[in-house]
Amino acid sequence: MIVRMFNLWYFFWLLFASGTIVGLYFLLRNKSQKTKKWTLFSILLFALILHFVKLFFPPYTTNQEIALRDSWFINICGANIALFPFLFLFKNKYVKDYIFYMGIIGGGLALLYPTEALNKTIENPLIFDTIRFYLHHTILFAIPLLMVMLKVHQISYKRILSCPVGLLIVMLFIMLNQVLQSELGFIPLRKGDIFNIGYKNTSFIWGPGDDSLAQIFVIFCPKFFRVIPFGEFAGQEKFWPWFWLIIPVFIYLIPFAFMLSMIFDHKKFRGDVVAIYKKIFKKTN
Repeated sequence: MIVRMFNLWYFFWLLFASGTIVGLYFLLRNKSQKTKKWTLFSILLFALILHFVKLFFPPYTTNQEIALRDSWFINICGANIALFPFLFLFKNKYVKDYIFYMGIIGGGLALLYPTEALNKTIENPLIFDTIRFYLHHTILFAIPLLMVMLKVHQISYKRILSCPVGLLIVMLFIMLNQVLQSELGFIPLRKGDIFNIGYKNTSFIWGPGDDSLAQIFVIFCPKFFRVIPFGEFAGQEKFWPWFWLIIPVFIYLIPFAFMLSMIFDHKKFRGDVVAIYKKIFKKTN
């Protein structure tokens, strides 16, 4: 089972994700709100358990370095796997909106461009990790979508800031994971540079590095966040960890979040626009 872009297995897993959403929707649509809620929560909890179960399979059993690194929650999707079951139980609407937006954006992008699953060896031991990857990201995409489709939660375009703000908070959670990993010896120490872990920087929190994809974020990063402000190395180029992403995250995620909100909240948005137009028209006449 080798996944390559646009090969048979690539489309198989996209169909699997689509079938999962359709199947769960029709299974749950006539159930009570309590049944819907606890079924979706149980699936999120299963994803968290699966994160640790993977450590009993290759390549984690055959490579201790990978096992020590990837047992922590050190990228956006991994952090969401850890946090979603607990956030799902929150009654706060902004928290639920974050689950919806970042579940669909993060899970959806991973399914469309499955970097962790691409070109894995055909050897049987690694089949489990490919299946695990798709189960995780299908759950990240499907459960937030079903949460809204089944009316367990109602999305609002007025809360779209929950997407960038929530992501920046989750990035702090990822930073904490990576710092603890480093200080406790799970990954190599940072040597003399306190702001450069330089290891598993998949979310670009510590800077863009040499990744060409990160350049789309760099163009919106203020120069102030790219320069050491004082001290021995003052004036040298150095991306401020986490801070350098603040403006790019808002610029990119707000339009995405708004478009997603329009799928379910377009009537409310249209009504508000009409109401504002009438109010302005009344005042000007």
